[in-house]
Amino acid sequence: MEEVEQICTRIAIMDKGRKIAEGTKDELKRMIRNTETVTIEIIGLTDEVLSEFAALPHVYDTKYEDGKLSVYCSGGKHNLIRIMDVLRNRDLSFGRVYSELPTLNDVFLEITGKELRDKED
Repeated sequence: MEEVEQICTRIAIMDKGRKIAEGTKDELKRMIRNTETVTIEIIGLTDEVLSEFAALPHVYDTKYEDGKLSVYCSGGKHNLIRIMDVLRNRDLSFGRVYSELPTLNDVFLEITGKELRDKED
């Protein structure tokens, strides 16, 4: 999918021989809910702090496992700033923070509900 994203100007997503989405890579990415995922390495978050992240504008889901907090955003331009403000206001120590935009693989997965290599039984 990385090669497709780099060389193609228009992309069609097919499922079971049927075209289910078509457009430029940016148009396809706008079709899905996830527009940004912010991941933070942080230990010892309480349910109260997790709720504060979940209540931020444009946040539709959060996951906290093995010392990593993932905050899933839909829309918005200042998601990372709002998340960092919670960390600063709570005076929380954390490690690496990174923001990821959706890939075409994310688009395929959300639109079809399947991994690229899933087999039907």
